[in-house]
Amino acid sequence: MTDNITSVGGGSRPDTGVSALKGRTGAGAPAETRGKTTIADGVVAKIAGMATREVPGIHSMGAGMARAFGAMRERVPGGTGGVTRGVKVEVGERQAAVDLDVVVEYGVSIVDVAGAVRTNVISALERMTGLEVVEVNIAVDDVHLPDEEEEAERDEGRVR
Repeated sequence: MTDNITSVGGGSRPDTGVSALKGRTGAGAPAETRGKTTIADGVVAKIAGMATREVPGIHSMGAGMARAFGAMRERVPGGTGGVTRGVKVEVGERQAAVDLDVVVEYGVSIVDVAGAVRTNVISALERMTGLEVVEVNIAVDDVHLPDEEEEAERDEGRVR
């Protein structure tokens, strides 16, 4: 298949923010290549975020303030968890690059978790979008300690 991927949407170019997969056209072309498919950058970010969260040893995503605001947003009725929190993507014509901010569980091998995240993110993105993932950069911003969870639960249980 000869798909071309181009960006369209916001940014400095009028066509950034969405990837377009273009196939061959004409009567002789296979049906699956006739037409154009566009993939928004947000879709790529969501896939990367979900693939990261699937890896054992990942506690949460996002750097300090992003996690704090995300936790507040989750408590508001109708608020969302923010699948893309801690995820930044750059999508080009045929390739994508991903930057992740993660918090790992205490006791896990950060090297092993980072390797598993890279494998899972690359596999999911390439399988679901057809984009070549050129890099997955991971910043480990914190280590979640088991006693941090207990302290948070005690604080929530107080009468206010």
